[in-house]
Amino acid sequence: MTRFLIVGLGSIGRRHLRNLLALGQSDIVLCRSGKSNLPADELSSFPTETDLKTALIRYRPQAVIVSSPTALHLPVALEAAKAGCHLLIEKPVSHQMEGIEELQNIVEKEGVQVLVGYQFRFHPSIRYIRQILGEGSIGRPLWARAHWGEYLPDWHPWEDYRLGYSARKDLGGGVLLTLCHPFDYLLWLFGKPLGVLAYKGTLGELNIDVEDLAEVILQYNLPFVASVHLDYLQRPPSHSLSIGGTHGSIEWNYASGEVRIYRLDNQSSGKPSQPQIFSLPHAFERNEMFLAEMRHFLDVIEGKCAPICTLEEGIASLQIVLAAHQAAHEGRQVILSNAFTPS
Repeated sequence: MTRFLIVGLGSIGRRHLRNLLALGQSDIVLCRSGKSNLPADELSSFPTETDLKTALIRYRPQAVIVSSPTALHLPVALEAAKAGCHLLIEKPVSHQMEGIEELQNIVEKEGVQVLVGYQFRFHPSIRYIRQILGEGSIGRPLWARAHWGEYLPDWHPWEDYRLGYSARKDLGGGVLLTLCHPFDYLLWLFGKPLGVLAYKGTLGELNIDVEDLAEVILQYNLPFVASVHLDYLQRPPSHSLSIGGTHGSIEWNYASGEVRIYRLDNQSSGKPSQPQIFSLPHAFERNEMFLAEMRHFLDVIEGKCAPICTLEEGIASLQIVLAAHQAAHEGRQVILSNAFTPS
């Protein structure tokens, strides 16, 4: 049985703990600051350390789950990789590029596996959309639009939202970093863009020191463009993806999980056919994405497969986010390097 060390026991760290237990993994060590406002009852039966280096030396875990605040991801990942541990790093990999190359070098030297925790790669609807695009069912994609708005104070009702990492610049917060999932699934569906234009602002009345809204345009080398809207302000929440192609379109709504595929009957009429509808499996619920992600991580550790979201892909989505910050600050398009096609 693999020994896991979970670093950071906020809501996502506890979710990973529960899912490990559900999958039959019980050799688990915790490393936590004790600053979480969540009850500690479910953690009391596990060995617990407050110092990462002590935990790595004393317990010698084979795998480390990095679920600390965003700004602390990289320091934890570096220490764990030096110790030869496989890594599940919660998204985003970091809030900056400093130290990223060092992590890449250590990972290669130590031969450890890294999975970046973009759980939407395990969402049945997103996987279905990827299949449809791969089949060319809507022709050549022309544009995509992702929209995700949620009211930040509603996320964790048990705590003051202004103290959480999502709302704090010093912990790597802000809507671009915290709600970065669309950048990853667009990367997975269409590859890495060449350039980024963006606007960001603090438009609401949340009393936070990070942006609460962003509009981002991703320019590709092909005649294709994608745009992303993110905000901490929308009530009720809304998360959707639309894709237009030369022979049809795709519409996805996260709340229902439904995907609608519209195909043109023929090129001359230009009229769409009745939609082909994909629905989520009966009783599907959000945690199934995380469970599938953890099953995958176990397979990665055992050498059964390669990570579905590699460190390099996690870095690529971080580059997009940081380029959006730069583009918004400087009022110009930021060109990205090393464009690639997703695996």
